[in-house]
Amino acid sequence: MGRLETADKQSLHLVENEIQARIDQIFSHLERLEILSSKEPPNKRQNAKLRVDQLKYDVQHLQTALRNFQHRRYAREQQERQREELLSRTFTTNDSDTTIPMDDSLQCNSSLQKIHHDVDELIGGGHSILDQLRAQRLTLKGTQKKILDIANMLGLSNTVMRLIEKRAFQDKYFMIGGMLLTCALMFLAVQYLT
Repeated sequence: MGRLETADKQSLHLVENEIQARIDQIFSHLERLEILSSKEPPNKRQNAKLRVDQLKYDVQHLQTALRNFQHRRYAREQQERQREELLSRTFTTNDSDTTIPMDDSLQCNSSLQKIHHDVDELIGGGHSILDQLRAQRLTLKGTQKKILDIANMLGLSNTVMRLIEKRAFQDKYFMIGGMLLTCALMFLAVQYLT
């Protein structure tokens, strides 16, 4: 790896290939060592396996270091190419590559602002509907309590009372279904507008 850092550009690929070949050779030797360590006596097998695993770990670090070096070298070469291309390029005042296409960005920004405003309005409408439903629930609970009091005074049968409670239970499901349908419609509206 030390030779890799000090190698010139012409011999750099040769040194990299040599290091990669040696790493591959070490991996093949480690596979053989792993097979041989499994044939050790049971009292030495664990220690031998631990040493083989440590060697594998060290070789993997060498492989990673080589890849990192290659990645840095490729990035450096690409930067040098781009720098040379940029320095050798001649610019003119009406060059189409130097214009900034802002119309699409402005249109996208205005569309996003409109959608943001529409979503805020939908959320506000949802809050007002939720507040109205809460108020209606309180009113209906009060009405139900009054009806139960009157029914107890009039002596209505238990079956009629159960039918009323069953109806209230069904109305609760209709309300939840309506809320889910409203949410789904709002979601589809947002999806359609975007």
